[in-house]
Amino acid sequence: MCGITGWVDFTASEGPQTEIVARMNATLAPRGPDDAGIWTNPYVTFGHRRLSIIDPLLGKQPMIRTYGGHTYGIVYNGELYNAPEIRQQLISLGHIFYTSCDTEVLLIGAIEWGEAVVPRLNGIFAFALWNPREEAVWLCRDRLGVKPLFYASIGSMGFLFGSEQKALLAHPQMEASVDAEGLAEVLALGPARTPGHALYRGMHEVKAGGIVRFDRNGVRKRTYWRLEAHEHSDDAHTTANTIRALLHDTVSRQLVADVPVCTLLSGGLDSSALTALASAAYTAQVRTFSVNYAEQDAYFRPTAYTPQSDEPWIDKMIAHSHTHHTRITLDTPALLEALHDAVIARDAPGMADVDASLLLFCRAIRQHARVALSGEAADELFGGYPWFHRQDALTAATFPWANALPLRTQLIHPNLHGWIRPTAYAQDRYQEAVQNVPTLPREQDTHAARIRTMHHLNLTRFMPTLLERKDRMSMACGLEIRVPYCDHRLVEYVYNIPWEMKMHGNHPKGILRKALHGTLPSDILYRQKSPYPKTHHPAYTEGVRTALCTILAEKTSPLCALLHTEHIRQLTELPSSQMHLPWFGQLMSGPQLFAYLLQVHIWLTAYRVRIVS
Repeated sequence: MCGITGWVDFTASEGPQTEIVARMNATLAPRGPDDAGIWTNPYVTFGHRRLSIIDPLLGKQPMIRTYGGHTYGIVYNGELYNAPEIRQQLISLGHIFYTSCDTEVLLIGAIEWGEAVVPRLNGIFAFALWNPREEAVWLCRDRLGVKPLFYASIGSMGFLFGSEQKALLAHPQMEASVDAEGLAEVLALGPARTPGHALYRGMHEVKAGGIVRFDRNGVRKRTYWRLEAHEHSDDAHTTANTIRALLHDTVSRQLVADVPVCTLLSGGLDSSALTALASAAYTAQVRTFSVNYAEQDAYFRPTAYTPQSDEPWIDKMIAHSHTHHTRITLDTPALLEALHDAVIARDAPGMADVDASLLLFCRAIRQHARVALSGEAADELFGGYPWFHRQDALTAATFPWANALPLRTQLIHPNLHGWIRPTAYAQDRYQEAVQNVPTLPREQDTHAARIRTMHHLNLTRFMPTLLERKDRMSMACGLEIRVPYCDHRLVEYVYNIPWEMKMHGNHPKGILRKALHGTLPSDILYRQKSPYPKTHHPAYTEGVRTALCTILAEKTSPLCALLHTEHIRQLTELPSSQMHLPWFGQLMSGPQLFAYLLQVHIWLTAYRVRIVS
């Protein structure tokens, strides 16, 4: 994994200034702590930061190849899991390889097939390629958007890109300005940002499954992959066998690395399955890691969304798969402090303590491993979240994780409502998302159509938030996290399995459980879902409440101009017993809301955000 950035300028025949691209590149050093590279050619300068995973000696970037008298260049972030197959195809066409890394496979494939190389790829990736024959740069992002990529036009003939927004903001012609739409993203939608939206004015995100091309005619965008609706003709037995085979194949492919690989183990179905499959496929003992909080046992209280503690189930999986396990325990002071670092990692306010704890977790893992497997996407794909099973969520005309928007809008300063239109903005984004849902003719106005919509919303609107969180927090520590459930072959297949079959045996994610029979102990196989753990320590609640009250009382933060401070002050005075109830929607209880507002303050001040009309 790596960080990439660059500047294309058709007015600079000598190439854009390398010292500026070097500054942009330096912002990505945490993503690539092992090496840095700059390449300049007429009109283009690329920068790269490297985290060495495969072929550390020969896989340096930017990677350059001359073919037919033209010099091509690429900067690439990701992993291609089918690189060996593509390499053999290219060798059969007469191409010669000088490294064993997938970057060279991608570059030679692009020279041979152009943009048609992209549908051939199985992996997680974001890359920029300079095509000298066409005098064009094209950016591409993997199908599910696991790896990030942002861009902006500058001047009349200029173009910037980078793995993170901070790389673009390091350019002197970019500033951290936010308009009404950006504020609506932060204050109305929260961490569940709209795909394609980069928050900062003039900056955009390459969408998942998208290609952005820049040449002398400007910017053009196209989609090379999207979810499609198809009839599913396999019976439950065949379906379960197909899922099992796909999971075995994708886990085996994603274990390939020249450095140690581990898994993140919560004791839940998804991570336990990956751990068991990795243990079966890996030649060495698999290392596993789990996270918890200091004194969690004393303060944990079951809820509908977090019904039980993970610890006993982790012990069962350690014994089952004979892993070398490390427990990471986080304390409250470190968690509070990490709220700041998580904002810098994400370039925006995020999922509060859920981001901060993951950042600390990844820092600890990085002391032992460079690559990890994680269970993101299984709940979105197989229907594991509670909102898949609640009629009110299925019929609500809003994102199920944003059902508390009326409460959230009360937090916004009254003077801003007419400008940012929070309710209308959120509703517009929801309608856009629903209009893009592919359905079958027989599904119109049925429960199947609502389930289809729920799956599509989760995979294209909610999952990107979790994938961004996982990428930013892990790469801020130089840790590569791979996500086997995001294999596009698995996603395409499972997306079209009928709901009744997904609920095989009348169990949530029942078809996945059937596929994993014999792989996991039965009690773990049928364990009720429990999400990524949050702290329940009263010291954390008091810490974020006190910090937020101090900021609002001093009235020097730009946050005060955005919020209805009196209303928030009243919320901070609620009894502690009410702080852990989901007053503020599926994503945030009281402490998470206060922490999120703290992150907004950190973002506004650390990035010197300028609000513009």
